[in-house]
Amino acid sequence: MTTQQPHREPLDDIDRRIVAELSQDGRLSVRTLAERVHVSRTAAHNRLQALQRRGVISGFGAQIDRKAIGLEISALVVVRVGDVPWEQIVEQLATLPFVEKVQAVSGDIDIILTVSAPDHEQLSQAILRDIHDMPGVVSTRSHLILAEIEGRPPAQSLDIWRS
Repeated sequence: MTTQQPHREPLDDIDRRIVAELSQDGRLSVRTLAERVHVSRTAAHNRLQALQRRGVISGFGAQIDRKAIGLEISALVVVRVGDVPWEQIVEQLATLPFVEKVQAVSGDIDIILTVSAPDHEQLSQAILRDIHDMPGVVSTRSHLILAEIEGRPPAQSLDIWRS
């Protein structure tokens, strides 16, 4: 039995421009946003509220530099799980210290974690004790992140969006 995904109303050009502007600066005032996308303040405000109601914009937040807050080392941790419901293990992994992101993926692995810690010792402890020893985890494979270069967020790829 397959479940149908809810119908998602496509974004028009103005909505895409609003999303692109906010992805670059989430602190824009409605007035500035309206000026940048060439609509009235009322129209910008209404569209912004509609985008939030539809879940297109799910929140606003600060982007934090890991190293600036003392998280000097990061790794991608590939996790294979055994006979445990993935929903359960994903929730448990997400609550562990230093686990930034949990992604369930397809293929011969089950989960990819982004883990950041202050130093090698604490990263090792997070991976070997907290993650690897968790009931249901069959194996882990770690890859240190040597460098990160930001790509182009989807909201800024207006030239490839289709209506």
